[in-house]
Order: sequence, then C-alpha cells, then structure tokens
Amino acid sequence: QVRKTIRNKGHFPNDDAATKLIYLALRQIEAKWKRPPREWQAAKSQLAIQFGERFTLED
Repeated sequence: QVRKTIRNKGHFPNDDAATKLIYLALRQIEAKWKRPPREWQAAKSQLAIQFGERFTLED
C-alpha cells in the first residue's frame, strides 16, 4: 500500500515531502490492522524481564 501511495503521487519536491507522505500512509495502514504482530507474546515476555515493574504482561 505504501508503494501504491508513492506511485500515485509521482515525484516529490524534496525528501521531507516523501517522508511525510510515507508517514501518513503508514498511519492509515496501521489503523486497519486487526491482529497483533506474530511474535508479540515473546517480545512482551522479554520486555517484562528487562523492565520489571515498568512493563506488565497484561493482555
């Protein structure tokens, strides 16, 4: 979807314009996500070990 957004726009006046468009496209894509990342449970466990009371394992 990001590639489609960039292709439809064509060219950009500078790098900041391209960065902003990609950022907005990713925000739109992220809003449509329904499931957590595949390895989120393992990552949550590691974060809880590393950060203790600052990170809990609540689902």
